[in-house]
Order: sequence, then structure tokens, then C-alpha cells
Amino acid sequence: PDLFHHSICGLYTSTSLFPVLWYQTHQYPYGIVLDAGSSRTTVYVYEWPAEKENDTGVVSQTFKCDVKGPGISSYEHNTGALAKPLDECLNKVKERIPVHLHKSTSIYLGATAGMRLLRLQNETAANEVLASIQNYFRAQPFQFRGANIITGPEEGVYGWITANYLMELRFSGKSEGEKETIGALDLGGASTQISFIPEDSQENFNNTMQVKLYGYDYNVYTHSFQCYGRDEAEKRLLALLLQSGISSSVDNPCYPRNYETTLTVKYFCGSLCTQSLRPANYYPNQSVIFHGTGDPGLCQEMVSLLFNFTTCRNQEDCPFNGIHQPKVKGNFVAFSGFYYTINALNLTGHFSLADFNSSMWFFCSQSWAQLQFMLPKSEEIYARSYCFSANFIYYLLVHGYNFDAENWPQIHFQKEVGNSSIAWSLGYMLSLTNMIPAEGKLIQLPLKPSLFAGLLIFLAVLALKCQLVTYILFQLYWIF
Repeated sequence: PDLFHHSICGLYTSTSLFPVLWYQTHQYPYGIVLDAGSSRTTVYVYEWPAEKENDTGVVSQTFKCDVKGPGISSYEHNTGALAKPLDECLNKVKERIPVHLHKSTSIYLGATAGMRLLRLQNETAANEVLASIQNYFRAQPFQFRGANIITGPEEGVYGWITANYLMELRFSGKSEGEKETIGALDLGGASTQISFIPEDSQENFNNTMQVKLYGYDYNVYTHSFQCYGRDEAEKRLLALLLQSGISSSVDNPCYPRNYETTLTVKYFCGSLCTQSLRPANYYPNQSVIFHGTGDPGLCQEMVSLLFNFTTCRNQEDCPFNGIHQPKVKGNFVAFSGFYYTINALNLTGHFSLADFNSSMWFFCSQSWAQLQFMLPKSEEIYARSYCFSANFIYYLLVHGYNFDAENWPQIHFQKEVGNSSIAWSLGYMLSLTNMIPAEGKLIQLPLKPSLFAGLLIFLAVLALKCQLVTYILFQLYWIF
């Protein structure tokens, strides 16, 4: 009878095992990370099977919520107003996570370049913002693990970990110790990061951090360029356009033709990144009207002035701003601001540098009315600036990081993998919870609870049928 049982069911099953399996796989712990960026805060909820905490490839993003309003650094003069915008997202998170798991769910907040700049400009104000956030989260039902300002290199490495965790390291028949990783390009509002494994990982570069992932040690080159995030770079452009002296009306070649907006001087000259560009007769509250002229050639010329290429003249490994960088190598994933700009240009995935340039030129030649038709769902503050962003990305990647027509197609502009966003927040949580994968093997992401429950029920029914067939055959065996 046992042999017959094996041949019918394919494997030996025991109905007593079912409750144990169900209990173990039904308990999904959660982790929450708040990405407190310079322009906004995003809440991510991650979950993983309880018995798989130290395994690989099991963490998945189950919820994402953009907090309304600006980044937390904008609340330096009104910290009491931080709670209200956070409430909406946190209430949704409470609904997503079972109540009995709230107290055991860790919640982390990591602040990036916006708070790094605020701390440099006014350390007391930065501390008050963090204290207000800590008071808010201590009143929440979750296990608050602290609010921290992470460094630029940490932000870069966490993004690299996320990219390789989601994309999975490739070990397709390669020799021991030889791994194929993917580089990470992140463009935020106040800073931008590049992280990758150099051709010669033993080469001595100052900006190298050691990371252990999937059982292997990596020397990751990473650098964060403060004030080279999309928003701060555009503020520097506006300050440059105004640098000759305060005027009530200024042409902006990067704004769409026939577009017009009024900004206060403080809006773009009040930042730490633009202090050196402030005009002598600086009046913070004075208004300036910017007229868009939609001139692609002049826009490129102005954007090029944002980069200091003279400090590294004739040095191959020093592209700009006096920062030494190894030669870019392998495949890269470009996310955050990179992706959103490329998406606005109606480009996807990977493409040639020539295609990017032609799309950028066409986009920058459009009038404001045409752009509104092309981007009906985009907010004005983003739609007006995509031409600038595209030109900035071109100079950053080509003249800054030394990508060219040959290796440009190795950059994949991507927002997420499956349902998980490519962002530094996942790498941050994996590091803080000591869940960075330890084994050099690939494991499929877990089944969703509903699908897994259905599969278990099917197997249980099959097991019961097999037991019934076995019992009948056993009785027939003794009768005959």
C-alpha cells in the first residue's frame, strides 16, 4: 500500500503536517521605511515570511505611499506641521498590517540630502525637525527604530544593494568568486549617487565601501554629489540666469516656449547650494518673472556651466569637480529622477544615446501648450522642468560619469522590479535588520499569501484523497 501511495501522489504526505506548515507561512512580519527625501517623503511597507528571515530573495514591497507636501527639511520653521501630512499615509499603513503585528513591526526613517544640507546650514533646526519626528513616531503603535540622516555614500550603497537584491546577482556558470553585479544610478532632489564595482576592485579609490552580499565580499565604488540633485541643480541654473544682477524679468531657455512663472529670489537663492551665486544686491522676497524661450541649444550651453570640468583637466579618472572615479563598467540601472525624466521623453528601458539626444531636442523645442497636451497628468512644476532635467542628465552621464555612445545602452532606466520600487530604502532596511542575503544562490520570491493558501488547500485535499484511496486499496487487499 505504501508503494501504491507513492506512485499516486508523487510524494509521501501527512495530513498532520498541514497545520504546522500553515501556521509557519501565514505569519508574515513587516518592516516600514520612510524615505525622507529633499522634495518629498515616501513610505514603504515590506514583508517577508517569518521562517525565511535569513534566506535570500524573499523580501517584497507590499505598499507605497507618497506623503503630501514637501520634504521634511522644509518644515524647519514649523515643525509642528509635520504630523498632519504623515497621518494620512500612516493610517493606510495601519490598515495594511494586521493589528496584532503592529507592536512587533519595526519602522525606520532615513533622511537624505535635504536634511544633510539643512544640518550644514542650521544644525539646531535639523535637530528640531528630527526631534519632532521622533515624538510623532513614539506615539504610533509600531516599534520605532529612530530617525537618522544618512550620508551620501550610505545612500549610494543602499541603492546598490537594492538594485542587486531585486535584479539578483547572476552566477550562470561563472568561476568561483566571479560575479556579475549591476551598477546603480540615483537622481534625487538635492543629490545624485553613482555606485558600481570597478574593473579592478583592488584599485585604491577613496570612495570605496565594503559590502557582503550573497556570501561574497564586494568593494563598491560609490560617490554622492551634493547639490547635483535635480531640484538643487535647477535652482543653480536660475541663479546663473540672474547672476548679472537683479531684474524683474529673465528669459529661461530651458523652460517651454510661451511658459511664464513668477518666483521669489529666495526660492532659488536661499539654498546652501546657491549661496555663491547670489547677486550682490540680494533681496530674498523680490519677485522675478521667468519667460520660457524653449531654446535647446542655449539650454545645453547653460546647463554645461553647472559642472566644473577644469579641476580634472587631462585626467582620465577625474571627470568633474575634482572627484576621482574608476571607468564605468557593466550594466547599470538608473532610477528615481532618471526614470521620471526619461519617461516624460517617451523613452523606456534602454536605448541609444542618439535616440536620447533626438528625443531631448524634440521635447525642448515644444511650446508650453504642446507640452501640456503631451503630458496631461504631469504637475506644472515637473512638466516645465523636464527639458532642463534631460539636459542635466545628459551632461551628468556623458561628461560627468564618462558614458559614451558605446556603453550608454547598458544603462537601463527603470522604476521598479515587479511590485518593488528601486530605491535605497530596501537596502537600508535589509542592512538595519541584518537581512542582507548570506548565501550565493538564487531563490524565487515567495508566493503571495492568498495564492499560497490556495495551494496548501489543494495539497491538503489531494492528501486526503490519497489517504482515502490507500484505505480502500488496503481493505480490498485483505478481502481478496
